[in-house]
Amino acid sequence: MVKRFLFFILLVQVLVGCKKEAQKQPEFSSIQISQVLAKMTDLMVNDVTNPPLASRFFAYACLAGYEVVVQNDSTAKSMHGLLNRYPNIQKPQINKAYYYQLSALLAMMETAKKMQPSGALFEKYEQRFLDSLKQKGFSEEVMQASLVYAQDVSKQILAYAKADKYNRISNYPRYTPSQKEGDWYPTPPGFFAPVEPYFNTVRSFTLDTCAQFKPEAPVAFSKDKNSEFFKLLQASYEEGVNLPKEHQEIAAFWDCNPFALQDNGHLMVGLKKISPGAHWLGITGIACKQENVDFAKAMKIHTMVAVSLMDGFISCWDEKFRSNRIRPETAIRQYINPDYKPLLQTPPFPEYLSGHSTISSASAVILTHYFGDNFKYQDTVEVRFGLPARSFSSFQQAAIEAGISRFYGGIHYMDAINNGRKQGLEVGEWVLTKVEEKAKPAIVAAKQY
Repeated sequence: MVKRFLFFILLVQVLVGCKKEAQKQPEFSSIQISQVLAKMTDLMVNDVTNPPLASRFFAYACLAGYEVVVQNDSTAKSMHGLLNRYPNIQKPQINKAYYYQLSALLAMMETAKKMQPSGALFEKYEQRFLDSLKQKGFSEEVMQASLVYAQDVSKQILAYAKADKYNRISNYPRYTPSQKEGDWYPTPPGFFAPVEPYFNTVRSFTLDTCAQFKPEAPVAFSKDKNSEFFKLLQASYEEGVNLPKEHQEIAAFWDCNPFALQDNGHLMVGLKKISPGAHWLGITGIACKQENVDFAKAMKIHTMVAVSLMDGFISCWDEKFRSNRIRPETAIRQYINPDYKPLLQTPPFPEYLSGHSTISSASAVILTHYFGDNFKYQDTVEVRFGLPARSFSSFQQAAIEAGISRFYGGIHYMDAINNGRKQGLEVGEWVLTKVEEKAKPAIVAAKQY
C-alpha cells in the first residue's frame, strides 16, 4: 500500500512537471516571423543589398522556416514537387523534445546567417532571442534540440539555394553599358554599375522560363518630338517640374532604393532605405497580425510572398537587360533640359520594366488570395525610416500606388509602369497556380494610367 502511494505521488510530480514544462513553451505568432525578417532587412540595409538579391535571401529563409512547419503540421503541404527542383527535405531525427515553432524561427535565422554577407551579425540576435526564452523559463534542453533541428533543415535548404546558379554570376563577363543612343547608361550621383545583369540566369521557383511572361516591347526610343517615345519623355518631365505635394509624398513612401546617396558637402553618404521586397514582406506581417493569423499559416503566407518576389524580379530583370532602355533622367537632360533632376535618385539598372510595378502587383495577388480583395490596413513599414504611415483599402490599391510612385519620382515612363503591373499580375497568379494547385483564373485587369 505504501509503495502504491509513493508511486502515485511520484506520478503526480512527473505529470505536474510535464505540465509546467508545457506551460513554459512560448506562444509564437506572425510577430516573431516579422521580427526575424526585420533583422534580415537591417543587415541588408547595412550591406546595401540590391533588390533582386534581397528577394533571394528572403525566399530561402522563409522556405527553411516553412519546411519545419510542414514536417510538424499535417495541414501544411511541402513545396516538394511544386517548386522547381525543390528537394524532399528530410525530417531530422531528434531524440529529444523540441518545439517546432522555435525550430522554424531558428531555421530562418540559420539560413540568413549563412547567406547574407553580414550574416554573422545574426549570431548575437539569435543568442539574445534564446536568452530571452531562457529567462522566461523555457527549457534549455528543448531550445538546444530545437536549434539542432533548425540547423539540419537549414543545411538542406542552403544546398538547394546553392544549386540555383547564383554563385556562377561572378564568373560571367563584366557587363559593359552600351554606347548606343537610347540605351541605358549609369546615372548620377553615384554612377553605379548595373545591378544583377545576369539575374535571369538564376533558377526560378515556379517559372518555366525567365521569359515566360515576356511583356510587349517598350515604346521605341526616338528623338522625334512627335514620336510616342518623346511624348512619354515629355510627360515624365512635366510631371517632375510640377509635382504636387501628394505625389511627392507617394514617391518618397515607395522609394525603397538601397543605393540612394546624399551629398553632405564633403562626400556622398548612403541613405538607409529598404528594398521593395522588404516593404511587401512588411505589409505581409501587418496583414497577418491584423487578422491574428496563426504561426503556421503566417509562415506559409510569408513564404508565398517571398517566392513571388523572387520570380517577379527574375521576370522583370530578364526584360530590363533585353530592352536596355534609357532612363528619363538621362534622356531629359540630353534632349529637353540639361539641368533636370528627378525627385528620386535613379536606380542603377535599365528602365523597362518597372520593378516596383512588377513585384508589387505579384505580392498583391498573393496577399489578396489569403486576405480578400477589400482588406483595409495601415502601412507602417516605413515609419522606422522616418516616413509617416499610409492607409489602403486593398493590396491592389497599394500595388497601383507603388507603381505610379515611380512616375511621380521621375525614374520611369508610363509604359514601363503599366506593363510591369501586367507582368506582376501574371507572375502572382502563376505562383498561386503552381503552389496552391488552383485553376488559373482570369488575370485582374491591369490599371492603365
